[in-house]
Amino acid sequence: MKLALLDKDPAQRQAHQALAKEAGFHCVTFQSGRELMRALQRDGHDLFVVDWDLPDLAGPSLLEGIRNQIGVNPPLLLLTAPLASSDVARALATGADCVLAKPCVPDVLVAQLRAMARRTANCDELAVETYGDYRFDLPTRTLFVRGAAPHLTPKEFTLALLLFRNLNRAVSRSYILETVWGIDPGLSTRTLDIHISKIRAKLELRPEHGYRLSPVYGFGYRLEELAG
Repeated sequence: MKLALLDKDPAQRQAHQALAKEAGFHCVTFQSGRELMRALQRDGHDLFVVDWDLPDLAGPSLLEGIRNQIGVNPPLLLLTAPLASSDVARALATGADCVLAKPCVPDVLVAQLRAMARRTANCDELAVETYGDYRFDLPTRTLFVRGAAPHLTPKEFTLALLLFRNLNRAVSRSYILETVWGIDPGLSTRTLDIHISKIRAKLELRPEHGYRLSPVYGFGYRLEELAG
């Protein structure tokens, strides 16, 4: 089972990797949020152990980025500094399965990893999201529009899913770029504009079909569901 381990501290990252390998996991390590997001464009992972406090892409933004990139809520363990109970509850509400304060007790960390692995092996939840005529099949990364499946690249699928998950809300260019491409939001957004145009055409996101995908000046894009 493949484990993604993200920790900014080299010593703790090495120690946790050794524990995971000894417990039988194939462990791949990362030192920044953006490094992990770039890797998710190429490789799949079954479990995630991530540091909550990162200098680049941290906390809820990182967890939502992981979810949007792979399409489902993955088994995920958060590593944090000691937190108050209210902060632990807030962290769990973001989608994490477990929160462990650093430095972790080795036996507890391994036990949590094995519990998450059992969840992955036994999980049989319906991995489909439906928005009107648009049905996202997450395991196969296929989008069905009124029964047909237009050809979408992996990036186009991830972008479309992100837009529908934020239906009727403006989404910033920087957030889209970090979530879908895992790149510095300061880079050119021409690629994003081209993908938005392709998504609009392939998915027929036009008023006559009940949706409008439009730019928000100086900010990003909004996918709206139109009344009637």
